[in-house]
Formats: sequence, structure tokens, C-alpha cells
Amino acid sequence: MRVAVIGGMLQGVEATYLAHKAGWEVILFDKNRGVPAEGLCDTFYQIDVTREKELTRRLGTYDFFLPALENEMALSKLCKIAKQANLPLAFDSKAYDITSSKIKSNQLFSDLGLPAPLSWPRADIPLIAKPSGGSGSAGVRRIDNLDDLQYIIQDEKGEWVIEEFMEGPSFSIEVIGSGKHYHTLQVTDLEMDNNFDCKRVTAPTILSKKSIRKFEQEALTLAKAINLRGVMDVEVILHHGKLKLLEIDARLPSQTPTVVYLSTRINIVEILAKIYCQHSELILPEVSSPKGVIYEHIEVSPEKLEVSGEHIMTRGGPLKLLKNFFGADEAITNYRPRMPSWSATLIVVERDRETAWAKRCDVIHEIMKHCLIKKYMDPQPLSYFDSCQPKEGF
Repeated sequence: MRVAVIGGMLQGVEATYLAHKAGWEVILFDKNRGVPAEGLCDTFYQIDVTREKELTRRLGTYDFFLPALENEMALSKLCKIAKQANLPLAFDSKAYDITSSKIKSNQLFSDLGLPAPLSWPRADIPLIAKPSGGSGSAGVRRIDNLDDLQYIIQDEKGEWVIEEFMEGPSFSIEVIGSGKHYHTLQVTDLEMDNNFDCKRVTAPTILSKKSIRKFEQEALTLAKAINLRGVMDVEVILHHGKLKLLEIDARLPSQTPTVVYLSTRINIVEILAKIYCQHSELILPEVSSPKGVIYEHIEVSPEKLEVSGEHIMTRGGPLKLLKNFFGADEAITNYRPRMPSWSATLIVVERDRETAWAKRCDVIHEIMKHCLIKKYMDPQPLSYFDSCQPKEGF
């Protein structure tokens, strides 16, 4: 199968990685050269997909089109062209319209009676402010005083969602929908850096079976409410023993689909092709013994090795996939020998989570030894009650 991936940033890396695991040929489109996924694809075309004529000339003979971007104008053009040419475009524009707006998403949570953070002014300081149309941690700010709150309220440039600040572990789940039938995939655990950017994804989850069932039920309720056709990512936080919905996104996410694939062998990109190309019924295999997976991002410099949010993977140009990287099963990285500063997404897979973590620590030791680094940092969001410093050591 030949798949055209539209967008070469982090979602493009995810799409390309999983498409290759399915044995497909990947043709990547992006308006910029030097994007992370350019080093992972089979063929790259520098194209601004908002220019219809330019895109139409390059459509070629592709079996499947997979958007991996969040530019509204580009997505609109793609939908228009796909409809005119009857192309299989794996994108649910109606579901995306709801989930790409935190205001609309929060209203959906309320309408369905699902647990979510309290909104200001019902919630008191500390608060968290998020751009309504933002993705992931982009633009997220913590509010610890009235001056910061007043600044956000008076900001005329953006539309903000202001909610209670909650502490606790975060979790993610993907839902696959055909518009009629819906299935949840594996729950994964998320860890954030001090900027609330996801630095590490692990599986299987530490959540109890009872909490997993509750999470699955809520995710299915949301998918049915928006008549999902495709994939949707749902993120929650466990706050004071209760799961609270943080956000939903009806598009291919980054990070978690790879972890789900490596742990369960269920490939979300393959399932999307079945929905949009084969129009076949959704039948997922049973997973009896999921593997342990550690998936994390590191930034290496002569001074230190720091675990950091996924944003660091956008700064080093085209990435490549390497096997047995300092003991890690795989790494997506811009590393080259004798390069003083570089970044990598380390991927470790073992029979269970505990064994995977031990192997991961060996990988970190090996990198630090090879690069003659003594300082290790693994920052996390600051607690309101404890201004903790980034952790050193592991």
C-alpha cells in the first residue's frame, strides 16, 4: 500500500513509523524542508497543501491519505479535494471541529454529565489556562496569583479556557470508530515535564481494572456522541482518586499509538485504512499478554542528559530510526557519532513494565557513560505545595 502522509512534524513521525510497521510505502508532503519526518519517509515532496493546484498535481496514485497536521486551512483544502476526487482521506471533520476546541469539548463533557475540571470562577487559584484551539501543552500556563489571572482575562488576542489546577498522574486512551461501532484500545500512562509537555509514555497502565473500565466507558460515550469515524484520543488525570477528563482530539495523536502498537501489536494506522479504504467491520484482536513499553524523549548536551517533553524532537531537523541504540530496541533521533548535542526518542520493549524500566535505566547509564555525562535531569510539573527542584538520578 502507498500512503500519503500530509504533515511532517510529530504527528507525521507517528504516521510514518506506524505505516512502515505495516509494510507500506510512505510519501510525505510538507510545505517545509527539514521537518522531523522527512528522514523517515520513502519519498518527500515540499508542497503547501493550502494551494489546491500544487497539491492536485502531486496526488498521484496513492491508496490512502493520512492527515498529520492541525492547520485548519490545510485540513479544509484536503477535505475539499478528497471529496471532489473521491479519495480515501482518514479524517473526520465534524468530530475534529468539536474536539479541536476546548470550549466545545468542555461543553460536550457537561452535556454528557462526564467528570471534568471545574471552570473558573467556580474554581479558585491555582488555575491552569489553555488556549481553546491549542494542542497538547502548547500555550498552557499555570496561574498562581491574581495578577496572572487578570493578565489572561484581559488578553484580547486569544480565547482561553481557565480551569482548576489538578495534580496527579495522567492517562490516555484511543477510541476507534466506524460511525456505527466503537472500540477502545489500550490505556497508556503519561508523564509530563515542568512545562506540561509529555516526556514519557509507558504501558501497560498502572490504573486499576475498575478505573480502566470507567475510562473505557467514558471514552466510548464521547465517541458515540460525536459519531466518530476514525480515531480519537482521550486524556484524563487521576485527581484525589477520581478520573477527570482533560481533553479529546479526533485526529492521529503522537506518541501513544506507537506505544499501543509495541505493547499489543494493534496498529491504529492499519485500522484507519480498513475503515476508510476497505469499509470493513471493526474487529480487533484479543490482547492477553501486553508487553512492557517505555517511550521517552531525551536531550543530550556536554553538560547533562535531560528527559524532556516531545517538543525537543522538532528542533533537530530530519530524524532517523536506529535499532539497538545504546541498548534501546529503537530510537528516533538526529544522533550522529561525536555530535556534542542531540535528541532522541528512546523505545524500550520487554516482557513487562518493570523489566522494561530496568532496561531503560541501563540505556540511560550507557549513554551517559559513552558521552562522558555526569548530570541527569528528569523534570516534572511543580507542585503548588512543594516547589520541588527537577529530579536528579534515577
